[in-house]
Amino acid sequence: MIEKLHEECGVFGIYDTTGGDVAASTYFALYALQHRGQESCGIAVNDCGVISSYKDVGLVPDVFTRDHLEKVGSGQIAVGHVRYSTIGIPTREDSQPLVIRHVKGPMVVAHNGNLVNAEELKEELELKGAIFHTNSDAEIIAHVVTEGRLATDSIEKGIELAMDRLKGAYSMVMMSATKLIAVRDPEGFRPLCIGEKEGAIIFASETCALDSLGAKYLREVDPGEIVVVDKAGMRSIRTHCKGKGHVCVFEYVYFARPDSVVEGASVHEARQRAGAFLALESPVQADVVIGVPDSGLDAALGFSKQSGIPYGVGFIKNRYVGRTFIQPTQAMRENAVRIKLNALSATVKGKRVVLVDDSIVRGTTSARIVKLLREAGATEVHMRISSPPFMHPCFFGTDVASRDKLIACRLNSVEEIAKEIGVDSLAYMKVEDMKKIAQVTTGCDFCVGCFTGEYPIETPYEKPVCKYDLKI
Repeated sequence: MIEKLHEECGVFGIYDTTGGDVAASTYFALYALQHRGQESCGIAVNDCGVISSYKDVGLVPDVFTRDHLEKVGSGQIAVGHVRYSTIGIPTREDSQPLVIRHVKGPMVVAHNGNLVNAEELKEELELKGAIFHTNSDAEIIAHVVTEGRLATDSIEKGIELAMDRLKGAYSMVMMSATKLIAVRDPEGFRPLCIGEKEGAIIFASETCALDSLGAKYLREVDPGEIVVVDKAGMRSIRTHCKGKGHVCVFEYVYFARPDSVVEGASVHEARQRAGAFLALESPVQADVVIGVPDSGLDAALGFSKQSGIPYGVGFIKNRYVGRTFIQPTQAMRENAVRIKLNALSATVKGKRVVLVDDSIVRGTTSARIVKLLREAGATEVHMRISSPPFMHPCFFGTDVASRDKLIACRLNSVEEIAKEIGVDSLAYMKVEDMKKIAQVTTGCDFCVGCFTGEYPIETPYEKPVCKYDLKI
């Protein structure tokens, strides 16, 4: 309803032989990861090699009633998933985790990311007789891993072989009859962490899922690492670890929850640091600093602290309007932002306002937000964006639009963008500052390809185009 970027998925897995309720733990963890995918969700539970699962379109509390959780049952291992679909209409078939059964036993896959060679692999598999039932890369991965598994004596060796063929972003949690496995691509585009609670080992896209269970954060799954948990304990396979990875920098700007830690860096502190950089690089005379909920709030606070301009609450957010809000008419579409956000006149009336947001994609939502502030009595609106302009598509699991739809590509200058969205001034974060906002402790670098067009790995297209237009 409000123009924002979306990240494809959140994954979770737990191995607990102490008698804990793994289905309930997965439910609460998915609730904590709901921001990463709001269109479908699912849970698969392993009870001594017998796997039961349930998934559907909808939010976690809507899909999983008490009856559904009871039907999934109890067990020792569980895998969960929340999904945002980047193409088509969300369907139950495309929901994850995927449960695969083959001659060497069952396998469950929950995937976050996007393969850049998905179409190539799919065609190769189809020519061998593979039949696909979904539009997700997870099913392609399942087929490739299964081929590797049939040629080896363990699932982890099958995954190693599969990683030689998979190119792109994949942070996955997988389950066999006896093992829970976490896998991260050699660049580490998407986050994946390890936690522990009372003998249980946990994998999750973000540390906020660990916090929801009272679990202790241990470390990140390293780029290229395979972590296997079974009755013998936890062990690591590092045949595809090549050193420094490139986590998506937008995890710190927008995707991750502010209470999460990604690659050892606090997301909350990274966003405040982004606001401070904006205040230093693009100062302005103003009376109040406000942020666009939710990810713009921390950056606004950082701008306020650095500049000395008072911080204020400029918008009240309607928490009961989801992404599936129906907009059947043009009039309703025009009012979408007004329904989601309401400007607080007491904060902005008669004042020069610094408005901080995480990004501008097409510009339509930004223009409507600025209009709300003008109508609430703001005399000036100076917009500051805690990321650089989007100039290129993302190939690794973020739905950055094609160039012709990006306002920074459509218009020739920042001044033209400012005029179109109706602000008195506009400034973006610099790319070089963007790389400094997160003080990571793991030695990981950042992917900033959607801003620069320079990607950590080769992309499959000669020119930047929207990869989703090419998907079947």
